[in-house]
Amino acid sequence: MPVTAHTLTPRAAALLLVPPLMWASNAIVGRLIHEMIPPMTLNLVRWILAGLLLLPFTYPMLRRSSPLWSHWKRYALLSLLGVGFYNSLQYLALQTSTPINVTLVASSNPVFMLGIGAIFFKQSIRKRQMLGALLSICGVLLVLSRGDVQALLQVQWVIGDVFVLMATASWSGYSWLLSQTTEPGEVRNDWANFLMAQIALGMVWSGLFTAGEWTLTDPHIVWGWPLAAALVFVAVGPAILAYRCWGLGVQQAGPNIAGFFANLTPLFAALLSVLALGELPAWYHLAAFGLIVSGIWVSSRQ
Repeated sequence: MPVTAHTLTPRAAALLLVPPLMWASNAIVGRLIHEMIPPMTLNLVRWILAGLLLLPFTYPMLRRSSPLWSHWKRYALLSLLGVGFYNSLQYLALQTSTPINVTLVASSNPVFMLGIGAIFFKQSIRKRQMLGALLSICGVLLVLSRGDVQALLQVQWVIGDVFVLMATASWSGYSWLLSQTTEPGEVRNDWANFLMAQIALGMVWSGLFTAGEWTLTDPHIVWGWPLAAALVFVAVGPAILAYRCWGLGVQQAGPNIAGFFANLTPLFAALLSVLALGELPAWYHLAAFGLIVSGIWVSSRQ
């Protein structure tokens, strides 16, 4: 399918900075509460809360006459990749994998973006994009290694890393689908309706995953204020706010360029961790920021 032309504007860049900040926060919160609630259940509850928050503004989308149902196949695929697979796999990965492994594997996002675009959407890969991907990944590796290359050689891989790889591929496919504008304007031009269309079918996928989790495992939930606060945060920030900004940013800048902004997630995660520990940023944080921004700039040049 043809994909519209894109340009990285200051507004698009500002929009694309919000999701990685929210995703970094989501990873930290998800790790903090991983013993309080099972991963699939966390994802389901998160989207139920997000759906309830949007419902007063979007309830017409759920009516039988809504264009959601005439385009249900597209929204079923979008919700499977973006609401079901991506978030469930990310929370599942945080059960067993360490932060350095999770962010290391997720740094392959630009590569997936370029590969999926070339294979399924007939997009050509330019040398500048390849160079931008290399610069961006180098920036991520610099943060992960804390300026010490030997630290990367000591990484041990676990099953969680595979889940992150699958989640990254899922998100890349989701982002490319976002760049297509095949649905009616009344849905696409209203961000709340567009997100609700995904949430409505996404809760079906998440519900199926959760049912399997409670059938095949021995899960438990530790209710309390810490879990309640965490659930509200992941429903408002990483769900509604991040998806809103990502959707707009991808439409304006394109999936290839947007993929490089996703690599800011581990950098933001490192900075948030530093702030939580009361430490000052190190030289490699600034150097990594420069490399990642350089990758975005190089890849977005015409």
